[in-house]
Amino acid sequence: MTSLQEHTYTPANLLRQKLQRWFETGLGQGLLALERHYLGTILNRLFGYHLLQLGRLTDVDLLDNSCIAHKVVLDLYRDDISDAHNHVLISSDSLPIESDSVDVVVLPHVLEFERSQHQILRETGRVLIGEGHVVIAGFNPWSLWGLWRLFLAWRDEPPWCGRFLGLPRLKDWLTLLDFEIVQTEHFYFRPPIQHQRIMKRLEFMEKLGRYAWAFLGGAYIVVAKKRVIPLTPVKMSWQARRRMITSGLIEPSARSRHE
Repeated sequence: MTSLQEHTYTPANLLRQKLQRWFETGLGQGLLALERHYLGTILNRLFGYHLLQLGRLTDVDLLDNSCIAHKVVLDLYRDDISDAHNHVLISSDSLPIESDSVDVVVLPHVLEFERSQHQILRETGRVLIGEGHVVIAGFNPWSLWGLWRLFLAWRDEPPWCGRFLGLPRLKDWLTLLDFEIVQTEHFYFRPPIQHQRIMKRLEFMEKLGRYAWAFLGGAYIVVAKKRVIPLTPVKMSWQARRRMITSGLIEPSARSRHE
């Protein structure tokens, strides 16, 4: 496992530190509150023995509503390891976890800020047990947040510098990795403005957006289940043919009886 000191001054770690600071702003806290609400509802319905969260946004606990007792955080966003849960700092594209051992994996805005998005999903599938679940929170490029990103990406500041992953593409990747999409949620339909008074006046857009333009939410959560493909042995046709020939039970044709 890579030490904390080796991560401290890397560009990737500096980006994660900036992302953490953004989630501590008013806008970030508003988004995080909604995500925590939806994650709590989802995790309350998922059961098992082991729950893994890959990446941490702030000191807010995203897993507290889960009934699963053993929770582990593989931290990509902080330099300290003080936490109520077991807490480790690690690389996201090579998880030090046994295959088929985790019941639920939570990825809160990990894919947008990691270079190997598909590899992270592949590793997630590897560590999940059969019928295990992955819960992914991401920014929606087809939204007002995606529009803001087009104008602010040049500043190289998170979250606007991230690679927002569209929901259709994410679903395609999950399907290719033998996942079944179970649930999707879109939320935060207001524009990403760092002005609390204006955002308060725009709260009506949250209720309206869920009914009028649900797919345009600034963020989404996807729940997918790892499929198990049963291995059913199939008898080869030549084996059945061989038994029939050697038994001598081939029925004569109608022509041979008349002859």
